[in-house]
Amino acid sequence: MEKIYFLCTGNSCRSQIAEAYGKKYLSEQGVEVRSAGIETHGLNPRAVKIMAEDEIDITDQISELIDPDYFAQADLIITLCGDAKDNCPVIPKTATHLHWGVKDPAKAQGSEAEIAEQFRAVRDEIKQKIQALKK
Repeated sequence: MEKIYFLCTGNSCRSQIAEAYGKKYLSEQGVEVRSAGIETHGLNPRAVKIMAEDEIDITDQISELIDPDYFAQADLIITLCGDAKDNCPVIPKTATHLHWGVKDPAKAQGSEAEIAEQFRAVRDEIKQKIQALKK
């Protein structure tokens, strides 16, 4: 079974969104998908809300630190931010590494509507990238 690991700083928004779309679009192809962070920041409630708009429930997902065993076994490791790219363990030689420099929606400022729009933009960008991974 192919394994994909999505990594970002706090495993609260971007990697959680990627994990959810990975499970939705890639699990049917026999791909195991997980996400983690170099830190844990908890699941961002705005990420939960924005994914619910696309009829995906991520309320049961949790913010996790990188699991060294899964990391070592992953076939594809995708970093979603520069912090994870620069600070994650050395990518195993057996894994392919992709870096998607996705803007952190948790740092969005403005009105609640403006912040929600930034979360939607990130969600849609990640969704598009995941769909492009489909074989």
